[in-house]
Amino acid sequence: MEPKLRPIRRPLESRPQAPLPPGRLSRRKGPIAHGVEHLLLRLSEALYPLPPGLLLRRRLERGLVFSEIELRIGRGGPGLHGLRIAYVSDLHAGSFMTERDLCRIFERVARHEPDLVCLGGDLIEHRPEQVLLLGKALSLLRPPMGMCAVPGNHECDVEPGLNLWRSTLEEHGVEILINAGRRLRRNGESLWLAGVDDLSLGQPDLAAALRDAREEEPILLLAHHPDLFHEASYVGVDLTLSGHTHAGQITFFGQTPLRRTRLGYWHGRFEEDGAQLYVSGGAGTTWLPIRMRAPGEVPLIRLLTSD
Repeated sequence: MEPKLRPIRRPLESRPQAPLPPGRLSRRKGPIAHGVEHLLLRLSEALYPLPPGLLLRRRLERGLVFSEIELRIGRGGPGLHGLRIAYVSDLHAGSFMTERDLCRIFERVARHEPDLVCLGGDLIEHRPEQVLLLGKALSLLRPPMGMCAVPGNHECDVEPGLNLWRSTLEEHGVEILINAGRRLRRNGESLWLAGVDDLSLGQPDLAAALRDAREEEPILLLAHHPDLFHEASYVGVDLTLSGHTHAGQITFFGQTPLRRTRLGYWHGRFEEDGAQLYVSGGAGTTWLPIRMRAPGEVPLIRLLTSD
């Protein structure tokens, strides 16, 4: 699908601020809310090795969709045409997602031979050490343009300093982009790859992430929470990739009881003034190992350029 026009690069200083999500208050949960969450996680862990857990695992694995998506961007020359990006988010390792499960997912990612692998946050569930489950799976990937990651609200909640999360991912060749960016090159063309902190529990700084981007090169932004697109679209970010919503995870007649976006960015492609957003359904589950009419997803994005 084509954007209406090349997104306008407006001044960062005048951008509107993304609305703060309810998740920003999650550390203020009362004892009852914390107790319910803890109980659900314990039940999920106990269920995993039992026969009903096996059936749920098989259903989740069969339902995981590797969506092949073509997105045309207004900037970028022929050297970037056909660039393949695997966007893996919301794994929630430790919540019905073991090392073996992660390896099976990443084996499927590797078979698609992406140029770039982006990890979009919420890679763990509720303990910092769960990031260690990712090590073997990450070793299966060797994308020529590398791997990068941004944190989600679960990482920020369980390990505010992100020390173990950062060191483990970097040990396995993943570059961490928290309010930072870097220039990627392909066939003589450049792309600015940027990432921001989580909107719910972090301190996202879009200006810092875009500081060295050039006017005529496309920008690819990783932002775990999709509502940051409110800012990114205003300043002309060509493509933002987000997750967080799980596409609702449990939906009834197209509706979900989960409030994970204030701006309606639940799942799929959105466009504002030529800037584009793709919200992944995420690969895992949280709290309950169930998805209803909201299958897990790993988007495989192929960039098309207009020039």
